[in-house]
Amino acid sequence: MDAPTATTAGPAAQDDAQEDPTVHILWINAGLSCDGDSVSLTAATQPSIEELALGALPGLPKVAVHWPLIDFECGPVEGADNFVEWFFKADRGELEPFVLVVEGSIPNERVKPEGYWCGFGDDPQTGQPITTSEWLDRLAPKALAVVAIGTCATYGGIHAMAGNPTGAMGVPDYLGWEWKSQAGIPIVCIPGCPVHPDNASETLLYLLYQAAGAAPMIPLDEELRPTWLFGATVHEGCDRAGYYEQGQFATEYGSPECLVKLGCWGPVVKCNVPKRGWINGVGGCPNVGGICIACTMPGFPDKFMPFMDEPPGGHVSATASGIYGSVIRRLRNITARTVDKEPKWRGRSEELTTGYKAPW
Repeated sequence: MDAPTATTAGPAAQDDAQEDPTVHILWINAGLSCDGDSVSLTAATQPSIEELALGALPGLPKVAVHWPLIDFECGPVEGADNFVEWFFKADRGELEPFVLVVEGSIPNERVKPEGYWCGFGDDPQTGQPITTSEWLDRLAPKALAVVAIGTCATYGGIHAMAGNPTGAMGVPDYLGWEWKSQAGIPIVCIPGCPVHPDNASETLLYLLYQAAGAAPMIPLDEELRPTWLFGATVHEGCDRAGYYEQGQFATEYGSPECLVKLGCWGPVVKCNVPKRGWINGVGGCPNVGGICIACTMPGFPDKFMPFMDEPPGGHVSATASGIYGSVIRRLRNITARTVDKEPKWRGRSEELTTGYKAPW
């Protein structure tokens, strides 16, 4: 997409040139959620939310972040110091360009005729709450990009479990999986329960660089996840993967071996936490002994329950891995016994030798 450019006019164009427009980030956390994704983002370090908000990174456009977690504005509706007023401005076309970030799943208001499930601010004309889905209807068509942050917003999450009364869904289910913004950008999904802090901040950073014309179209997989973050499985980046190959499985927590038999879904889950850690490269579910419960997957949680049970097929694959691994371990032990010692010519004796043999 083209970068925002300054406009000029007349002979004094250089003096009258306007600054490049500010890119606004409008954050709605009024879906069905626990605000855990907002809390998670405060721990981001690569980059931090402060670096994004203050434009501390080279090449960033000017950024204004309107985020309930940090915003101090609390004045009356339609007042100059009212947080929701930024969203009304965007609705009126007075705030361009802006990126719309949605946190929390979107309930189906059609199944609640006697009231509403969740809302964000009041309509000045009626005094009634504006539902979260109505905000999506109003703002999504005008946004530079729409970002669904956290598993609730991306795929519905916990609130969209079978039997829920709200009809909850993710943003792509609400807007449509083929939906694109006015700039041609698909919905960007950053799943996680909560979202990984650096996955969230890095994706926002990419979109800001794209808005500045410094990055190509953001690459997404079929589930609308950034490919460079969700292109590999937990298993592929896990320190415990070698134990799986060797058929060594933990039977209780606290063991350094593979956790599949304890219910870990890592071999099939798209997530980079084992490689990235959680904060500053430290932590992350399997890194600290916890199983992967597949919270970044579209089928979470229904397809991955009950938790802490061996995954379907896990018994067969673990048995096969155990047989294969026992052979591999024996072969490696033989090799290890021959290489885990000094070569013969450098033996443990008082005589020092070099192993050199004269060619004549």
